[in-house]
Amino acid sequence: MCIDVITVKTAADFHLELEFSNGECRRFDMKPLLKMKPWNRLVTLSLFEQVRIDYGTVTWLEGEIDIAPETLYDFSVLV
Repeated sequence: MCIDVITVKTAADFHLELEFSNGECRRFDMKPLLKMKPWNRLVTLSLFEQVRIDYGTVTWLEGEIDIAPETLYDFSVLV
């Protein structure tokens, strides 16, 4: 299934609130990923909060770090 992220917001405790192109709103917990490269660079809240969307994919640091929308969808929960 091809699905894009259309909105992203940071939430408490390193969570992402996501809206997908299928209309679903979901919450993704970033904490497990923050222990691994390259996401460990985002443990500073000010960097984490610089999240944005590039072509349906969640990115940070000018696209240097990203997470595939399929991963975000598969490992998130409905809100």
